[in-house]
Amino acid sequence: MRSLALPAAVLAGALLLTGCGGGNSTDGGRPIPVDGSGDPSTSTSTSSTPTAGATTPTAAPSEPTTTTTAASPKAQVVVVPGNYSSNPAVQGLVQSYPLYFQALVARDDSILKKSFPSFFYADTSQAIKDAQRNGWVMRPPGSVVVLGVQSQSNGTVRVKTCRSQTTQYWDPKAKAWTVPAPSGSPQVIDMIKTGVGWLPYKLASSKGVTCARVRYPA
Repeated sequence: MRSLALPAAVLAGALLLTGCGGGNSTDGGRPIPVDGSGDPSTSTSTSSTPTAGATTPTAAPSEPTTTTTAASPKAQVVVVPGNYSSNPAVQGLVQSYPLYFQALVARDDSILKKSFPSFFYADTSQAIKDAQRNGWVMRPPGSVVVLGVQSQSNGTVRVKTCRSQTTQYWDPKAKAWTVPAPSGSPQVIDMIKTGVGWLPYKLASSKGVTCARVRYPA
């Protein structure tokens, strides 16, 4: 069964930077929610001012107004760049991955058709078709931990990651969701610099990448 790999998303939300990493890398970021929206606005009411010259109130003061703050949407995915947070290619992955993950969860490649390079879109589209045909499902929230980066001779930057939220399928006998890779699944993405920033270019072989010791924030 091939793992779902879908084109990353452009400017679709921020990320949750927490302290996770694999091997010898350590986390150097702070948590930031990835929800695809800005900070929720709050409404504040002000009490009316007393009439000029009045020495005593003529009526009981009104009850204080309660100000409510809208709850932020729950993040679908958490991206952990750790020590690689300053790398431009990793920054591009952090910005684009929420849209990519959204397409995986929705099994809708049209979300990415106009936003990602053709090679990456082709891989993603085929994976989504396989998921639809076989009944595979991704269930948020998920986590992606960056394990390392490596420059390639063709100008791309290879980003090695582990993803906690893997393809799932319904087991009718157990009447439960089955997770094929409980320790997470490796995913290697080649990033390329475009006119709108760094975007996923294509999927690369994940041979040699292990996720057994990775701890995920979600």
